[in-house]
Amino acid sequence: MPTITADLVDEHSYPLSDLTGPVGRSLVDRARRQLRDTGAAELPGFIRADRLEDLVADARSLVPRAHHSQGEGGAYLEPPEHGLPAAHPRRYRGRYSVGAVAYDVMPSPSLLRSLYEWDPLLALVAAILDRGPLHRYADPFGALNLAVMGEGDELQWHFDQTDFVVSLAVQSSDGGGEFEVAPRIRTAADEHEDRVAAVLGGERSRVETLEMTPGTLVVFEGRHSLHRVSPVTGGTPRLVGLLAYDTEPGRVGSELLHSVRYGRTRPFDEPPVTWPAS
Repeated sequence: MPTITADLVDEHSYPLSDLTGPVGRSLVDRARRQLRDTGAAELPGFIRADRLEDLVADARSLVPRAHHSQGEGGAYLEPPEHGLPAAHPRRYRGRYSVGAVAYDVMPSPSLLRSLYEWDPLLALVAAILDRGPLHRYADPFGALNLAVMGEGDELQWHFDQTDFVVSLAVQSSDGGGEFEVAPRIRTAADEHEDRVAAVLGGERSRVETLEMTPGTLVVFEGRHSLHRVSPVTGGTPRLVGLLAYDTEPGRVGSELLHSVRYGRTRPFDEPPVTWPAS
């Protein structure tokens, strides 16, 4: 199993090797509070500034392997309910256009892949989420993705269907590509469809922008926070690593999801996937 180089992560600010020590406990407590209060825990400078260029070069080498998909999607990632009024949030359709490099085409020497397969990172994410044991996603396509967004690409307003997403900002676009969020706009007990409809209609008072500065690790709970990526402008692509974990072992995505997002339903044999132990 490939291992991460010891100096890629800023261990001074983020002592992953000692999460039970004073600095480690303070880090985890701070991230948990931020996650509870805003739905997102941001760890800026997670990747050392003097190693960020290496991570960017690694990600750029993967870009040609991306599969691009586009179309229209809803805020709830479900088919529109046409029997509802036109302004109802469940009638909303927005454009998505994004490329994704699947896990099975990332070679083992890749820094991004090595980081994902590094046990101390798994331990950190599990500690922040505080949901019990955490497992790497068992999907050969979706366990780890590099999201590639170039000129004109965007991601429509939506809620996630999973409880959490872990992302690593690698490279910013020249313009646009902002991660916009309406934090905690709905709850498990109340959909607050009036608030959701207002944001979808252009109302901005509840909208915040997360600073996806390259090198930042973000643990995001998107099930109750409406969010989108604004249209990308310029010739520099927006690159973000998407690291997938689950509270249950062995879980994979559907063939339909694989077909849409990756353009295929069977993983490639090369480069070989070495399944890391959780």
